Amino acid sequence: MRTSSIVMLALALVFGLAAAFLGKVWLEGQVPEQKAEKPAAPAATVVVATKQLGFGAELSAASLREIDWPSAAIPPGAFKKISEVTAGDGKRIVLTAIEPNEPVLKTKITGPGQRGTLSALIGDGMKAVSVRVNDVLGVAGFVLPGERVDVMLTRTVTKSEAGGAPTMDGHTDLLLQDVRVLAVDQLADDRAEKPTLSKAVTLEVDSEQAQKLTLGATVGVLSLALRPAGIAEQASARRIGVADLHSGFAGPKTDGGTGSMVTVTRAMERTEYSVQRASN
Repeated sequence: MRTSSIVMLALALVFGLAAAFLGKVWLEGQVPEQKAEKPAAPAATVVVATKQLGFGAELSAASLREIDWPSAAIPPGAFKKISEVTAGDGKRIVLTAIEPNEPVLKTKITGPGQRGTLSALIGDGMKAVSVRVNDVLGVAGFVLPGERVDVMLTRTVTKSEAGGAPTMDGHTDLLLQDVRVLAVDQLADDRAEKPTLSKAVTLEVDSEQAQKLTLGATVGVLSLALRPAGIAEQASARRIGVADLHSGFAGPKTDGGTGSMVTVTRAMERTEYSVQRASN
């Protein structure tokens, strides 16, 4: 074989290998780089309800189950095992309604053997005070446990002026604002949906507010005003008296002379007449 043929064969082999290498590099550049998969977050378990549990329901293993839950997002007060919920002597009672698949929290149930009474619903430093209402003053029965109300105090007083007959006067004050309703009569379920006419409403208040409610119930009449859901702002209010009931009332207009202006409206037509005063 001639030397030229050997050189040509060697060059062809070199160029072929170079072409294969460059082709491989080009193809690898066309494949999108795969992102490294993030390691799965460590999972734990959380105890949830298997069905809806209302106020006063007794917890049991049959109404609970354990589900996987990211360990970094476990709600405060949650239980990791059903045995933690059922441990201890005595049963546990639901204080706040729990929906299916909702985590069971310590703040929503009683302690082992503790009774599911109203006292378990009262917050730290607060007290429960009941006030008597009727079907009108109790917002016609539309106040339910868990809602928030304002409390108004209406007082009627008798004024005696010298040389005159006694007259009645009254006023209404905004006594308390944004007060949580714990119970209506004997109902303390905050998921109750059917309004009922009530005779008493139990409110969650602090010590000073409890004193105001007790005194207000003895000197006047307490009534409730239902607040919009989620609105906690304290509104500025002033005392409303009998004189304020007539604010905005315009008496008969006068024409500046001896007569008075009387307005008569017939259908859609409005006419004003001037009426002369009778002479003495």
